Amino acid sequence: MHPSIATALSRIVAREGCDRTALPPVYEAIDPEALTAVLESNGDVSVRFAYGDYRVVIGPGSDEVVIDEAR
Repeated sequence: MHPSIATALSRIVAREGCDRTALPPVYEAIDPEALTAVLESNGDVSVRFAYGDYRVVIGPGSDEVVIDEAR
């Protein structure tokens, strides 16, 4: 799993105040391998996806991770 995905999940866990295992599997929202391939292929890409009650934005640059509550 790409470090950006792990960062996003860690931030959601912190907001929810739960254990990581309480979250739905990430593969139900995205294909983690495909996302990793995209993030590693181009440093200037931004990727957005919904995960549970959150909107996750990664990029531009894989070290930029933003978590917002979906509206």
